[in-house]
Amino acid sequence: MSDSTAIILKQTKGGWNAAIFIIVVEMTERFAFYGLASNLITFLTNELGQSTATAAKQINTWIGVSCMFPILGGFLADSILGRFKTVLLSSFIYLLGIVMLPLSVTVVARRMREKVFFMALYVMAVGEGGHKPCVMTFAADQFGEANAEEKAAKTSFFNYWYLAIVLSSSIAVLALIFIQERVSWSIGFSIIAGSVGIGITIFLIGIPKYRKQVPVGSPLTRIAQVIVAALKKWRLSSTRHPYGLCHDEEDHKSESTNATKIVYLLARTSQFRFLDKATIIDEIDHATSNKVRDPWRLCPVNQVEEVKLVLRLIPIWISLIMFCATLTQLNTFFLKQGSMMNRTIGDHFTIPPAAFQSIVGVTILILIPLYDRVFVPMLRKITNHHSGITSLQRIGVGLFVATFNMMICGLVEAKRLKVARDHGLIDSPKEVVPMSSLWLLPQYMLVGIGDVFTIVGMQELFYDQMPETMRSIGAAIFISVVGVGSFVSTGMISTVQTISKRHGEQWLVNNLNRAHLDYFYWVIALLNALSLCFYLFIANRFVYKKLQKQDK
Repeated sequence: MSDSTAIILKQTKGGWNAAIFIIVVEMTERFAFYGLASNLITFLTNELGQSTATAAKQINTWIGVSCMFPILGGFLADSILGRFKTVLLSSFIYLLGIVMLPLSVTVVARRMREKVFFMALYVMAVGEGGHKPCVMTFAADQFGEANAEEKAAKTSFFNYWYLAIVLSSSIAVLALIFIQERVSWSIGFSIIAGSVGIGITIFLIGIPKYRKQVPVGSPLTRIAQVIVAALKKWRLSSTRHPYGLCHDEEDHKSESTNATKIVYLLARTSQFRFLDKATIIDEIDHATSNKVRDPWRLCPVNQVEEVKLVLRLIPIWISLIMFCATLTQLNTFFLKQGSMMNRTIGDHFTIPPAAFQSIVGVTILILIPLYDRVFVPMLRKITNHHSGITSLQRIGVGLFVATFNMMICGLVEAKRLKVARDHGLIDSPKEVVPMSSLWLLPQYMLVGIGDVFTIVGMQELFYDQMPETMRSIGAAIFISVVGVGSFVSTGMISTVQTISKRHGEQWLVNNLNRAHLDYFYWVIALLNALSLCFYLFIANRFVYKKLQKQDK
């Protein structure tokens, strides 16, 4: 089944009534993930005794692996299992990993604790591999393209999907961190496991309401067929085709008289013209026209356009890597930075450093409804675009905010270092620097603003611009850029440590009062600025998918 293939939509299923069950399971999964990730550096440094730089690299590697496994999960969903079965199976694997967390800090012997803990983390990463690329696409599949009402609902869906994720992650940051640090880590981990178990139960209750799409074989095979067919005909002219072009898809089938069959054909585009040679009917194809078409020699126009869709997204994906590398600072250096500043309220209450991440969530919770209910309707009147602004414009705004934010981070850290020097605290890393942690509010708020634009825009772009049969892989590709960003962040830390040590003074050491985290932030800001320029160059030449609808 491709974009030219019939999408069978049972009119009594799907919509918000079905999507709400899927949103709940995602909320519990995100509650668990952020309840763990947001304070993981504290556990690794305080409980397992790792250094700050080592813990940061461990976290980045784990997040990176968690975000790379979805490529395999998306492939299995689109080609073999289907999105529903993949979500269900991966959720149970994820639950297994989470159940291992409290066991690692209670039942397991102390000498084995670190090994079992990291084993649990990577079992969770395997579960995320199936869950992440499929759960959002499966929820979005509940809104069809058949009518304007459902299409408009799908636009709002991406905003409220992210809103739900942020709500659950904010609750996790505010509640679980206090339990982990003030009560016990084992109870905090047990709450995480219980939430995922509840989410899976609710997901199972919603089964009768779901629209499910049947997997149709490897979508990668369709891509390979186009490339091979184009290479076989590389001598042919792209503009001359006396026998015409191949337009027929062979998988148009009606499955039910009670269903509505909607066929979407991709409009032909002029980009990547070499691939168009795969659609040209030459003498050999014409001589065998009464036989079954050889898919490795002749491909329909629609199939070729599907491959073009994927190719167009690759440069966009590359341009987003630095943005995702920037996000990893939220769970690592932002947290250690805040731990050395004055976080007291009154005489007895001290805010845990990780709790500041809730500011990101609160910012998003405020902005997304405003964006959807105020900003989008206002811009619709100006642009006549159903989303107010395009996905690429939305992403671009977020990239600019991220670049500006890292400049702010550099200035705030420079101010903190100056205060530490002025008070003689350079060699007293355990002493609190007499500078209010409220100075960190702008950088946390700007992370939230950037996410509202870029993350949601990425989700929508990589869902909408992928072929129908590759939307799980599209989500996996979107998630994988977060993983690659985490690996890039790890690489930057190692590179900065090596180069700065070679030139006399290491920038990233355990004692942040002697470190130069501000320099590191400025390096990230510069790389972000370069990525933004590259993004603008690519986005200005991007061709959006155009569909030609046929009802049969």
